[in-house]
Amino acid sequence: MLSRRFVASRSTSIAAAVALALAAATLAGCQKPAGATGAADAASAPSVTLQIAPEDVLSVGLQAHAAGPVITGSVQPERRADLRAELSAVVLQVLKENGEVVHKGDLLVRLDDTSIRDSLQSAQEASRAAAQALDQAQRQYARVKTLQAEGMSSQQALDDAEVRRNTAQSDRVAADSRTVAARQQLTRTEVRAPFDGVVSDRKVSAGDTAAIGKELVKVIAPDSMRFEGLVSADRIGEISVGQPVQFRVNGFEHTDFTGKVRHVDAAADSVTRQVAIIVDFAPGTAPKTSNLYAEGHVATGTSQALVLPEATIAREGDKAFVWRVAGGKLHKAPVTLGERDSRRGEFVITTGIAAGDQLLRAPGSTLVDGQRVAQQKAPTGAASAAAGA
Repeated sequence: MLSRRFVASRSTSIAAAVALALAAATLAGCQKPAGATGAADAASAPSVTLQIAPEDVLSVGLQAHAAGPVITGSVQPERRADLRAELSAVVLQVLKENGEVVHKGDLLVRLDDTSIRDSLQSAQEASRAAAQALDQAQRQYARVKTLQAEGMSSQQALDDAEVRRNTAQSDRVAADSRTVAARQQLTRTEVRAPFDGVVSDRKVSAGDTAAIGKELVKVIAPDSMRFEGLVSADRIGEISVGQPVQFRVNGFEHTDFTGKVRHVDAAADSVTRQVAIIVDFAPGTAPKTSNLYAEGHVATGTSQALVLPEATIAREGDKAFVWRVAGGKLHKAPVTLGERDSRRGEFVITTGIAAGDQLLRAPGSTLVDGQRVAQQKAPTGAASAAAGA
């Protein structure tokens, strides 16, 4: 009897242990690691929808593209003068500053003329003395000639009087020449504007020593600006006088300038192998500032092409692509770049997109191919006012 109770008690204990183990296994199976749950949820969750405004989208269309040789250079005045010192002297006064308007004949720089005035005075006195000597020699010659005609003077005396007269005449001419030279030197101590214009560069100040050839001041005529550019010699055969030119000028990024080829140099530069050409601005459009960088095209032909701004094109190494918006999603579209329009900073797209495609105007670096897109509608006038308030 006792053994039966022991066996029954042991069987009950084993059954309870088995039940407890099964419960623990079930509980362990229900509890998953937190990391595994997060990864699974992240994998099954949809991607974040990209919200874009109408101004974030660029519609692709055919545009006129100027095809022709690239021209680079700067805006330069046709009338310009580099005024330099024509004698060695100290600068006494500079009367005009950079940017000041000047008129023809206006005094710009005054040099020290003390020694030159003394030289002029000495030359004038020498010229006066030579004139008196010549007058006396002529009277003496006339008297001797009269006496010789009456037989009261010899031929030798007449010849001597003629020599003295000729010598006095030569001295008078030499003295007058020295006077003219001294007077000209005096005028060179005053540097004046050669035409109506603007002082573009002042090189000296009062107290400086101006040696012969030293640059003093530059004067330009703002109404005579032109485009002086360079073109590769490989394309010079496509250029002729009168062809239209389209270009942009540094400082006027949002303005397109036009002009015509006026002159093509007959020789290329021996180092750069480029040919200089001169382009006249369209009337009334030239800027008033010189030395501005300019770049453009000589319009030898115009074609229709798909053109995109540089900000719309993304790059990965040597590859280029754009982000197309279609079917409510983003699509990464590889493109092939053609010629770059230097006037606008835009690229011609040869393959990869078509007219009418919708592209992100300025894509970021966190976009995902296939990402959903929600395009907002353009607000009405009342809504825009409310949003602004």
